[in-house]
Amino acid sequence: MRLEDFTYDDVGGTRRGGFCPPGFHPLHVRTRIGEGEKVFRRACEALLTWELHREFGMGVEAGADRAAPEVDVTVTLAGMLKAPCRVVYTVEEPRRVGWAYGTLAGHPECGEESFMVDRTGDGTVWLTVTAFSRPAKWYTRAAGPTTRALQHAYARRYGTVLRRMCAPYSED
Repeated sequence: MRLEDFTYDDVGGTRRGGFCPPGFHPLHVRTRIGEGEKVFRRACEALLTWELHREFGMGVEAGADRAAPEVDVTVTLAGMLKAPCRVVYTVEEPRRVGWAYGTLAGHPECGEESFMVDRTGDGTVWLTVTAFSRPAKWYTRAAGPTTRALQHAYARRYGTVLRRMCAPYSED
């Protein structure tokens, strides 16, 4: 992995629960998606194939159809705001699937964000969005706390969108 391309030092830091480097702002949002194996499989597929991001309303230009380490991804909002990233790691375990990407030059923020779907022992499926970030552009610095509030709102909305996407597969 080309660590020198990332705009922050703690590449892979979201693997460590609760970790946030000094000078960065943490984010942790967990949303219940539903219950059952079908919901879990659907949520995982939507996450790994960028479908969740597209359904959310983001433009996604990715170097591969599925998230994988070292895949470059540019996420766009309203066709104007471009956020270049690279997948840092993926997780594909029987009850936990997800990935994290880190920021590259040109991203309005500096840091890392992970998206994890897990299925607990009682069958409940959750999406957890974890990140640490700090402003990298003048406009994100100028927005101050508003930027962080928007990041939290976006993380909650990812959960809402995934829950809607998985509702037809629910065993409830």
